[in-house]
Amino acid sequence: MATWTHVYPAAVPIPVDLFVSKKHPGLNGDLGFADSLGNIVFKVNFDKISKSSSKRVLLDASGNPLITVFRDGKGSWQGFKGGDSREDLIFRVNRTVKKLTRTELEVFLVGEISRESTPDFKMKGFAFQRSCTIYRSDSIVAQTSLMYKLHQIYAGRSKFRLTIFPGSVDHSLIASLIVIFLYGQ
Repeated sequence: MATWTHVYPAAVPIPVDLFVSKKHPGLNGDLGFADSLGNIVFKVNFDKISKSSSKRVLLDASGNPLITVFRDGKGSWQGFKGGDSREDLIFRVNRTVKKLTRTELEVFLVGEISRESTPDFKMKGFAFQRSCTIYRSDSIVAQTSLMYKLHQIYAGRSKFRLTIFPGSVDHSLIASLIVIFLYGQ
């Protein structure tokens, strides 16, 4: 009788789930990205000057600014490294489709060796349902979904899951793109 001796190596990349909500303890209404243990990984400060603000700041768990995004026009956003500075541009996001049932965005990384007309990422989904999929070429990079429970007919929209699939994409970049998609409308 043969025995199964194959063991996965410790370095096998696995998807990472982050749980996104404004109701994490200590956030004071800001958005938080928490791991499966409830530890905050990222926080998002919304510019509280006005409800239609054009600025979002992604912070690490210690409160250090990682990426600041600014709206620069109709459906367009720019992401910069760090805090309030508009010096180190990381990416540009352009809206291509905005309908009641569907939103699509194209993401162009700055400094990447690619043609200007070809986006590095595409985002498709329905912001009201907290549904978004990020693609790089034909591969899914990340995806959001509502948190359903057993025997639950309706899932609340205040907490949802972000799954980041293995690859070479920075998690802070993905988190900032999700913020633009879901809260930048």
